[in-house]
Amino acid sequence: MPSLIRIFAMNMKHKLTLLLLIASIGLASCASRADDKARHTDNRSNRQTTPAPFDADSAYAYVAHQVSFGPRVPGTAAHTACADWIASQLRRHGADTVIIQQATVTRHDGKKLPIRNIMGQFNPSSPTRVLLAAHWDTRPWADADDNPSMHNTPIPGANDGGSGVGVLLEIARQLGLKRPDIGVDLLMVDAEDSGISGEEPDGSSSWCLGTQHWVENHPYTAGNMPRYAIVLDMVGGTDARFHRELVSQQAAPAIVDKVWALASAIGHGDTFVNEPGAPVLDDHVFINGAGIPAIDIIENRNPATGSFTPVWHTMADDMSSIDRRSLRAAGETTLTLIYNEKQ
Repeated sequence: MPSLIRIFAMNMKHKLTLLLLIASIGLASCASRADDKARHTDNRSNRQTTPAPFDADSAYAYVAHQVSFGPRVPGTAAHTACADWIASQLRRHGADTVIIQQATVTRHDGKKLPIRNIMGQFNPSSPTRVLLAAHWDTRPWADADDNPSMHNTPIPGANDGGSGVGVLLEIARQLGLKRPDIGVDLLMVDAEDSGISGEEPDGSSSWCLGTQHWVENHPYTAGNMPRYAIVLDMVGGTDARFHRELVSQQAAPAIVDKVWALASAIGHGDTFVNEPGAPVLDDHVFINGAGIPAIDIIENRNPATGSFTPVWHTMADDMSSIDRRSLRAAGETTLTLIYNEKQ
């Protein structure tokens, strides 16, 4: 297993270290819980194979609005303005509860970062819940850019930071128009993208700082923990293809099966490729650590790079890199899944 993981991880977003390998083995304990919940859900629902209404133009506009603030690096004016806007959109679209979790976390270089995790809850009293998550911050350094002079410049973050939130805000709009049968929590996490590049032994914990804080301070009780969680990250790339991310496959195989099968059933089988993907250190790893079976929808085997989209962590991650078709595939699949869930 370690050699296979290393081959997959050579050019990944957050390269996996021994810490992640140990964690991913531990996550296997979550798999049986995810299997049981998925089977329970499927047995009690009439699966919808007509896509739920999801407006890709609307999702695209939400991405563009985030980019218009500038890079959303914690501690900047753009970051503050975007956080206020995200919360306002959740309220506008009818979220019953909006929770803003403010904290200060410490970056790997010792810098203190003021963060905001933002959660909008629909049907908060329902004990049956699903959690959808995306990070909304952007990387402070374009350290993968071909131009070395850009390596200390914050990226625009249209795809990496903007696309997942754009999809979730459009899902929020649709949930406001047609309430789901279950509770749905939309979580925008902060400070995901300020970690150490490379394969440093201690690099794993430098990523997903907002999610790490949320896991220690989440609002759930034993009676209303989500059935499962789906993280959407870099879901707007040009001609994106979502392979079955490896940590997701190990931690929650039944949820991966359900999502990819549904995507195929509603016409997105070309985007949700039913083949193994690379392992990615992303927010889902830490959510799994909280006991919530979590998977990651993320482009991780781009044909041009073998891993992420070519604009990853570069100044080219702007609106020209966003594909409405990719947003639609990710959003339509996720929203249809939500409407399939029953109490």
